Order: sequence, then C-alpha cells, then structure tokens
Amino acid sequence: MNPVTAPLAKAPVRAQPAPQKRGAPDLEAVATPAAGRDRRGPFRPGQLVSPRARFEAAATERTFRALEAAAILALAFVVCRGVHPEGLLAAPVGDVLPFAVGAPALIFALAASRAYTIDRREPLRRSLARAAAALLAAALFTALLIAVLPLGPADASAARLWLSLSATAVLVLHLFWWRRVQQMRRAGKLTPNIVIVGATPNAERLIREARRSGEVAVLGVFDDRLGRAPGEVCGVPVLGDTTALLDHRMMPYVDRVVITVSSQAQGRVRQLIERLRVLPNDVSLFLDIDGEAAPSAMLSRLAAAPLAQVSGARQDESRLFAKRVQDVVLGVLALLAAAPVMVAVAAAVRLDSPGPIFFRQRRHGFNNEEIVVWKFRSMRHDVADADASRQVTADDDRVTRVGAFIRRTSLDELPQLFNVLAGDMSLVGPRPHAIGMKTGDVASARLVAEYAHRHRMKPGVTGWAAIKGSRGPVATAADVRRRVALDVDYIERHSFLLDLYILLMTVPCLLGDRDSVR
Repeated sequence: MNPVTAPLAKAPVRAQPAPQKRGAPDLEAVATPAAGRDRRGPFRPGQLVSPRARFEAAATERTFRALEAAAILALAFVVCRGVHPEGLLAAPVGDVLPFAVGAPALIFALAASRAYTIDRREPLRRSLARAAAALLAAALFTALLIAVLPLGPADASAARLWLSLSATAVLVLHLFWWRRVQQMRRAGKLTPNIVIVGATPNAERLIREARRSGEVAVLGVFDDRLGRAPGEVCGVPVLGDTTALLDHRMMPYVDRVVITVSSQAQGRVRQLIERLRVLPNDVSLFLDIDGEAAPSAMLSRLAAAPLAQVSGARQDESRLFAKRVQDVVLGVLALLAAAPVMVAVAAAVRLDSPGPIFFRQRRHGFNNEEIVVWKFRSMRHDVADADASRQVTADDDRVTRVGAFIRRTSLDELPQLFNVLAGDMSLVGPRPHAIGMKTGDVASARLVAEYAHRHRMKPGVTGWAAIKGSRGPVATAADVRRRVALDVDYIERHSFLLDLYILLMTVPCLLGDRDSVR
C-alpha cells in the first residue's frame, strides 16, 4: 500500500503540544543546548516568526508588481493629460497611442524579464540589470512609435518625458524592493520554517537543497531511533524524538513537518503519520519512490524537493489574503459602530466593581501559538480565572451584575475586535480556548485526539460552532468532540459567503439562545 494514499488511522489521545507565547524567542533559547556545540544549526534565524506573520513569496511579488504597474500608468496619465488638458478622450488617437501602448509594453517587459524575482541569491546589480533591460526594450518600442506616428513636437517630447520619469521611478522602486526583500528575509517573514522527522539520506538531500537555495530554514531534525541517529545531519542538530517534537516550544513557528523516512518502510511511515496528526502544522511525506524523486502526482514543492501532504489543512493563499482584507475592512466598520456601546460597557464595568475594565487571557491561536485575548471584565477581579481551570456555570458567584448581562449578550467579547485588527484573530473562525482549559478535572485538549486541528486557522470572534449552539463552556467530553468537529468542518470549507452567513446569523443566534451558559 502506498503510504501517501493510505487511510490515516485515528491518532491516540494525548496531551496537545504546549502553545508558545507571542513575541518569538530566539532559537538559541528554544533549542536545548548541548555542551560545546551550538544547537541552532546553520540556518540560524535571529528570531522565530509565526506562519501567520509570514508573507507568501508569490503574493509578495504580485503585490509589488501591481504597485509598480500602477505607478507607470499614473505617470503616463499625468504626462499625457498635461499635453491634452481638454481630456484624453477628446485628444487624437495617434497622440495618445505612445502612452496607451507604451505603458502596458513596459509593464509586460518588466514581467517578462523576471524583474520581480525574490530569489535569495539575486544580487542588487542583477535585479537592477533585469529592470534596465526591460526599460531599454520599452524605450526602443516607444521610440519606434514616435518615429512612425505623426506626432507633434509637444506629444513627442511628452512621450520621452514619460519614459524618463518611468525609468527613474522603476529603478528607484526596484532599489526599494530589493532592500525590502532583504529586510523581510532577515526578519524571517519570507522564509518558511520546517523540521524534519527522520535522520536519513532523504533528510540530507533536503537540507543540502535548502542550504543551496536559501528558500527554507530547517530548524531541526527529530528521530525516534535516537540510538542510531547522528548528533546532526548536514550541520542541522538532531533535537530529540517525536515526543520531543510534539512538545517543543518552537512548533508554533514551524510551517511544515517533513517526514523523510524511506517510503519503503511503510509500517514506520504510517506510525509517524498517525503520531504527528495531532499537530496543527502541515505534515508532508518526502517522496522517494524507487530511490528517485517522484516527478508527478499531486506534489507540492518545497526547496525543489517533492512532497505529498498527509496532514494539515490545505491553504489557499489568495483566499487567506481575501479573508485578511475582509477582517480589516469589516473589523474597522464594526469597531466604529460598536464604539459607543463599548464606552458605555467600560463605564458600567468600572462603576460596578473594583478592578480593571479589561480582562486579558492567554488562549490558543493559529498553529498553537499563544495569544492574549481581550475581553471586558465580567468577574470580580479577586477571583479572575486566567487559566479557565473552573469553567463558568449558571449563577456563578464570581460573575458581577454587569458581568452577567454582558456575558449573556456577548458584549464582553467586543474588545476582541482589537485582536482582529492586530492580526491575532479573525472575525470568523474557531473560538479561542483558554490555555489549560479543563472539562471537569481533565484538560479539554486530552479528550479529543484532533483537538489541535481547530488551530489550523486563526481563532474568530464568532464561528460556525457558535451559531450551531456550541457556545460557552464545554462540560463533557461529548461537548468537546462536537465543538472540535464543528470547528474542523468550518476550516475545511470556509469561504467568503460562509463567513458572511455566519456573521449575519451571529446576533439572532445569540439573542435567541437563553440556555447556553456564557
């Protein structure tokens, strides 16, 4: 049986990996130091960056390309309008043609010359040379238009002026672009972090390619057979077995876990897949069919190595970008609309009982990252339960009079709009649970093997589970399983329309629910 397509058996129930606090630690503090040896390895990121804060390379290229195209078109419009103040539609077609054709030609030439590449090995002089080659081609084309078309002196001069201004703008923008890319790379915002499971020849190949290209950072290697494993693989330290991996502090900053055990060892591969499925991180299998990299099938490329995803949510970068835009736009509008209510609630909380207006609590975020979630304080300050070791019950003596009202109407959640604008949360997603939350006397994360799967997307102010009745405390193991099932269902099929439906249904669902304890 092919280990890539084999059905995944149910993973054993175990404690979930501990989340990491926001404000990424230096890797030297994350990796366990060994005497006389730097355990950080050759990739040495100065600071670990959460995947949610990382920029996808292709999307970054497209963004800069669109901004530069807008600048070229704007210059063409301004210069041409200066010659024809009566309006471009009233101007002769031949007079406008050098701008109407020249600007798109320059944009196409820049794209064709690969002037927007963000390859780590691309030096500044090569980046500027690509841009200069595109400018030369556009200049020759524009000169040909000027020579062929019956342009007046003013129009010909304007076309040359536009080309000069565009050349200056392009070179300045590319200088800025190149420097910005270098800054983003140094900050770890363009380089995905991976860890490898299996100190094997496949791991060596992947690490060598990663070092050659510089497109990924291999933070460490883990292997269950530590007795046979070397201390390092191509300079990357072996940090422990899979148990150490599951509990490692750097896992919230890891984009992908790559299993490099030979696919011929099908039993071992299946065991590793089952063991690692509890992680919210993407898990991929390095394909080495018959000793060679499989060139076809449904493969994703990472550092030029063939990988097949076996666990984790498949993310569409364009959809995630659209979701972030949706969060910012709607979040700002919601904050403006809710501002008077928030001021009134803040005043009521302050007058009702001594203590701060806001309650801040550590909760699970994307990829098991630890985030600080804001709420209006609804309990007495002296009995605040930041760890949610005791979940709220009906007629809870810790809840204040104002707190009971704002919890019942969910007004206490309004400050989470600040979390949305900061990027820690989304408007729609799985509701964030407190770190160490318990169901009865057992940590909720221990009750469902797939509990961490709900962290494969940023948590939300509202969500699919919330409008389906799974709100507030989870009193039993069945409640936890239902909450996780609804959250995973949303993650697998989220879309703009589904988010819009959830947002529209949130208020009537909350107001119509008088049974749930909140």
